[in-house]
Amino acid sequence: MSAHELLAACRFPAAGTSVDLAVSGGADSLGLLLLAREAHLDVRVHHVDHHARPASTVDAEFVVAVARSFDVPVVVHDVAVMPGANFEARARGERRRVLPEGSLTGHTMDDLAETVLLNMMRGAGLDGLSPLVNDPTKPLVRARRSDVAALVAARGLEARHDESNDDLSFRRNRVRHQLMPLLADVAQRDIVPILARQADVIFDERAWLNVLVQGDAALALSDADCRELRQWPRARLRRWLRVQLSVTDELGDQHPPSSAEIERSLRVVDGEVVAAELEGGRRLSRRSQRLALEGDSTTLSNHG
Repeated sequence: MSAHELLAACRFPAAGTSVDLAVSGGADSLGLLLLAREAHLDVRVHHVDHHARPASTVDAEFVVAVARSFDVPVVVHDVAVMPGANFEARARGERRRVLPEGSLTGHTMDDLAETVLLNMMRGAGLDGLSPLVNDPTKPLVRARRSDVAALVAARGLEARHDESNDDLSFRRNRVRHQLMPLLADVAQRDIVPILARQADVIFDERAWLNVLVQGDAALALSDADCRELRQWPRARLRRWLRVQLSVTDELGDQHPPSSAEIERSLRVVDGEVVAAELEGGRRLSRRSQRLALEGDSTTLSNHG
């Protein structure tokens, strides 16, 4: 695929727009840089050095050298992310903290497909099954990872390789290296475009559903009457509960309840049980047809 064809699949802003690019030095982010320049954008490169790998300083030097070779301004952000549990989430939180708001990233269609599967395994609802769609910070989400890598190689750039992407102790890597090839073998076809098309359809239906229920978010959990909630269509009630029971973690990421938690919560609303235990030590209870959510107030989202 030529650079022109690849650019046609991307969704960049208009030529001349000033943009910040998150560039790790890997093939996807280098492709982002190349294609942003092809789109005649006013580019500034940002590299986040987590200092979590022995080669991280070399990665930073490489990105600086590439940016300067294109006469593009570059900023290196030094952050400290200690190895250990939830490393990916903590590193993502640090990147979000230091990168300018709206920075473009090199997520491709393959990343979208992997995220769909990861979210599916968590029992995600419509939101989780249509990730990255229509996100202006993900201009490459209609491009394939292999095509982006081919462009980088054709331009004579040797992308940096992050060996942690080969570590099968990370669930995303198992999805990428084991599950995706297995699904393609079972389906006897490339599964990535199928998952991407499904995400598009679900996103459109989700947008329509959001219009239908746009007034529901104003109804606080404690103000709702379970007798009225039981009259709602089940899809509407589930969506309202997902909003009301979402939590925000220490990194600022919002997490909706799992499908199992929603089902337990529905039993409370239906009057089958008086309370249900939720993640994080929280408890949803019903008394006199009113709901109450108890738990760690530092992790609960405030909805009304």
